[in-house]
Amino acid sequence: MMQSSPLNFRRVFLWIGRIILAGVFIYAGYAKIFALAIHPRPPIKTALLFFAFQVDSYHMLPPAAVQFVAHTLPFAEIALGILLLLGWLLPVWTTLISMLMAGLFFSVLRAYLLHLEINCGCFASPEPLTINTVIRDAFLLLLTLVLTVFAFQEARSPHPWTAPEKV
Repeated sequence: MMQSSPLNFRRVFLWIGRIILAGVFIYAGYAKIFALAIHPRPPIKTALLFFAFQVDSYHMLPPAAVQFVAHTLPFAEIALGILLLLGWLLPVWTTLISMLMAGLFFSVLRAYLLHLEINCGCFASPEPLTINTVIRDAFLLLLTLVLTVFAFQEARSPHPWTAPEKV
């Protein structure tokens, strides 16, 4: 069996994509927990309350679900970003991130198409929801989908540093 190259387009794309997405997710979660856009910094509980207002502005969830999302999503984003950096069980984490990004993208797209005058809430900043937000989220969704496909392909291929099989 021929040994595969340690460097190819798929592996380089996986590394770069993982670093970009991990940075985006870790920063997004951190910004929501600590309300980086608000000075002076409020306590975490207050910051999550502000994020709950942003989640509620999408008019998609009942109040209990809004509170659940506002109190779990930032921590899930940080955890998924760290797991993406670690690369352990990569197909699992890229699949979860793709599903999360799809949900976020379609929520943003729905709000944009309904002409809701709201803040995105993506990075816990008072960023108005514009076509640029939709395009950015579409790009991130596309990146997560490509990473998921590449992660599954990479999981099926032999590791580049394994010894070739003896015949």
